[in-house]
Amino acid sequence: QVQLVESGGGLVQAGGSLRLSCAASGRTFRNYAMGWFRQAPGKERGFVASISWSGAMTYYTDSVKGRFTISRDNAKNTVYLRMNSLIPEDTALYYCAAGFIGSTDTRGYSYWGQGTQVTVSS
Repeated sequence: QVQLVESGGGLVQAGGSLRLSCAASGRTFRNYAMGWFRQAPGKERGFVASISWSGAMTYYTDSVKGRFTISRDNAKNTVYLRMNSLIPEDTALYYCAAGFIGSTDTRGYSYWGQGTQVTVSS
């Protein structure tokens, strides 16, 4: 069982930066791939980025490549999402997720946090 708690969201102007954190409980954090997803009002939850259990492999959706960076610290049971050059289209509720499979699909994850709101003003 893994419990996930996101933090770091907020209101930022376009062009600004935020760093999201996701703290995980449990000693098996290092066994899981981790992902970040986001959901804007009226839209489906969509993939943002993922990272393998070791941190060696990362994946990003095209719209955030070059702007967002996912990383993890297994000693701290925490995964991060550094977001630079934010645009209004990045406004959404951001969720972190853990799963043995990972992937860009929500079905690859078994555990989800409650989300943290990111709002980018123009």
